[in-house]
Amino acid sequence: MKALSQKRRHPLAAIALLLMGLLVTGGLYAVATTVNEAKASTTSYSANDTAEGEKLFEANCATCHGMGASGTQDGPSLVGVGAAAVDFQVGTGRMPMQMNGPQAYKKPAQFNDQQTHQLSAYVASLGAGPAIPEEGLLDGQGDAAVGGELFRVNCAMCHNAAAAGGALTRGKFAPALADVSEKHIYEAMVTGPQNMPVFSDANVSPEGKRDIITFLKQIESNGSPGGADLGALGPVSEGLFVWVAGLGVIIAFTIWLTSRTS
Repeated sequence: MKALSQKRRHPLAAIALLLMGLLVTGGLYAVATTVNEAKASTTSYSANDTAEGEKLFEANCATCHGMGASGTQDGPSLVGVGAAAVDFQVGTGRMPMQMNGPQAYKKPAQFNDQQTHQLSAYVASLGAGPAIPEEGLLDGQGDAAVGGELFRVNCAMCHNAAAAGGALTRGKFAPALADVSEKHIYEAMVTGPQNMPVFSDANVSPEGKRDIITFLKQIESNGSPGGADLGALGPVSEGLFVWVAGLGVIIAFTIWLTSRTS
């Protein structure tokens, strides 16, 4: 009995139970997250979409991303990035890139909607990943007040409190969010392009993402009723503008007075 009691109290048993608990918790979390993200899309792909997407990929993308999207030294693997990542990068013209650089720039899309859909279908077939969101999350009918709070907490440090964008390190930047479609905003949140972190459903729920989109579209529609927004950088830029403009007026007036006197 004494030996049995000592075995039950062995410290390794507590460590083993702790590790087992962590593994079970992590597994349940992963399953729950995957299920939630799968609910964010109603997009379905046919075998023809996937086959046509593979042809487009091999002709236009495999040079950098490799056959089977396994990745090369010029481009990362796309296995498991999901349809949303392809729809965002290709739909905004960021991919294919014009040249290597610190960041892919938005430009006119090279592929039409059907081709983008087919490319998304092919990459989605390679591994599970974030899906294209359903229309109900993109209707702009969320709570703008809640969305504004979520935006300021999670996004404003890079994109600016007015979503006007901002500079980052090493030549990179957070783009302005005006004139960006609701779908692409949502896809950016779930895929984390460039330096942007991924906001999974565990971080920001689908309803929260909908609220953020509603907030962004509301401030975009409001415009700048007070006049030029000067980059929406706040009182510092406005004060600097007034200071520089005021000094210029004073200097010009001084020169004009001295010229009159002489």
